[in-house]
Amino acid sequence: MLKIKSSDQCRYDIVALGEVMLRLDPGPGRIRTARTFQAWEGGGEYNVARGLRRVFGHRGAIVTALADNEVGHLIEGLILAGGLDSDLITWVPYDGIGREVRNGLNFTERGFGVRGAVGVSDRGHTAVSQLRPGDVDWDELFGNAGVRWFHTGGIIAGLSESTAQLVIEAVSAAKRHGTVVSYDLNYRPSIWRAVGGVARAQEVNREIAQHIDVMIGNEEDFTAALGFAVDGFNQELSAVEAEHYGAMIDRVVQTYPNFEVVATTLRTVRSATVNDWGALAWSRESGLVEATHRTGLEILDRVGGGDSFASGLIHGLLDGQSLQTAVEFGAAHGALAMTTPGDTSMASKAEVLKLAAGGGARVDR
Repeated sequence: MLKIKSSDQCRYDIVALGEVMLRLDPGPGRIRTARTFQAWEGGGEYNVARGLRRVFGHRGAIVTALADNEVGHLIEGLILAGGLDSDLITWVPYDGIGREVRNGLNFTERGFGVRGAVGVSDRGHTAVSQLRPGDVDWDELFGNAGVRWFHTGGIIAGLSESTAQLVIEAVSAAKRHGTVVSYDLNYRPSIWRAVGGVARAQEVNREIAQHIDVMIGNEEDFTAALGFAVDGFNQELSAVEAEHYGAMIDRVVQTYPNFEVVATTLRTVRSATVNDWGALAWSRESGLVEATHRTGLEILDRVGGGDSFASGLIHGLLDGQSLQTAVEFGAAHGALAMTTPGDTSMASKAEVLKLAAGGGARVDR
């Protein structure tokens, strides 16, 4: 059972550790033919904390690093607009041309119909990838300031050898101070390719997993990052076939008895703009529960849907809701986030609660 600290004991409800990049979005067009881009901020771990702050009203902060230049301060401004505390940002002196340190860029096009979404990351030598153990005073954060929930994931863990060790240091400290820890496996082949591929991803994530309370991921994540395959899995997995995931979760929690909650999204890609979407979650008290399965969900921008699922789920658990309600919050929030552009959610809490309770898309007047 999750033991979550009370709000009056902690400065923060949620703190995340991860990279925040500048996303450059060509709108409905393509990166290769674009003449203008819209700027957003985004990052797998950051998106979760921002959703918890902006949509659900929890007090939050992001632990990250930025190069101290105009692009870094643009990203900082976007972080502040999202409501997160910037006090935990490490500012790294800029060398003038980015030879030694820089800020990450992420060019992302949304896809349409038969043309899938495309992401082109430009994140080598970024400030956050150079963070190492000892750079953050975790005992001050978790012990003195106080944090109810800490979230991080496989993206920051895969950026460099030092960030992998930083994540282990962070989750160990969080557990030492009684903070609930969640982790989104978020496996990205492009991140792990240069540092050892699947074998290295599994080595790192298996060590981190020993310190995690709430583990989140999809089928590819659990297979590639932890080595658990879904028996009978196929790309047209439906809600009826969700027992395959249940069997996988049984194996996962036998291997990692420290997991109190395991959650996974279910997605079948019909086209870039039409997906089937759902989610499952498991806890020792509730067993396996399933969110409403939404077939034929129309999507404007799929990036960040899984992160918004995670923030909705975490909100439900922080709020003391049942696991069934929490996974409904997560699935509803993820669905809504994919109807708007950018990595981060533009939904309201009222919209999430309405959809999670079975509401539809009729006009609100």
